[in-house]
Amino acid sequence: MAPKKKLNKAEENEQNVGSQTVSNDSDIIAVENWENQIKSNGREDPVIHLNGYNDRDEKHPPGSDKTEDDPLVKAVGDALDRVALSRSKEDDVDNMKSLLDRVVYVQYQSELQMPDIMRLIQKDLSEPYSIYTYRYFIHNWPMLCFLAMYGEKCVGAIVCKLDLHKKIVRRGYIAMLAVDENYRKEKIGSNLVMRAIAAMVKDGADEVVLETEITNEPALKLYENLGFVRDKRLFRYYLNGVDALRLKLWLR
Repeated sequence: MAPKKKLNKAEENEQNVGSQTVSNDSDIIAVENWENQIKSNGREDPVIHLNGYNDRDEKHPPGSDKTEDDPLVKAVGDALDRVALSRSKEDDVDNMKSLLDRVVYVQYQSELQMPDIMRLIQKDLSEPYSIYTYRYFIHNWPMLCFLAMYGEKCVGAIVCKLDLHKKIVRRGYIAMLAVDENYRKEKIGSNLVMRAIAAMVKDGADEVVLETEITNEPALKLYENLGFVRDKRLFRYYLNGVDALRLKLWLR
């Protein structure tokens, strides 16, 4: 059995507490001082592990005959850990920004997009729609169906319609909205709704309505942030017995 790896102080804290530490100026200064010490001792091309050791000398830190019990070695190792953790966190943020910049919103174009739309919606919505339901909405109002694309992958979709309500009001209706669970909380759902509403306004809509489960707090928050209000409660509206809330947005 291989010997158990000895954890440095930063690794122990992360293992026991599970919290992330953020580097500060003192950490960066400590690392720079350590690198300057290496250079002053004539060691070239230093390669430093996160625990403060050179990869060519596991018993002693570079440029020194001090042991691993040396407080300076431990302090610099901890500083290196925090700097690396902070830089990793910054890289994650940059990667997420890059991801969102690459999400493109497109209007429905052909039946070839139908499987992606059905895959997203069937995974999240409680109602078991048939393909004929999708075709009813999308084939009659293709200009009101939008997809969020990340490269070749469809990560979000919205399906709507617009017709005359009670022979008086041009009412838009949001029938389906779904976002891939790995891409949520990044405004993709809001962007899809806003594009659909803009298309409805262009076609003379007076209002927009939809229904959502009364227990679906994320959906309620999304729509209410866009100006929708709770218009009516529909008891046992869905097949699973859950009540629905009808939300409405007045455009005129």
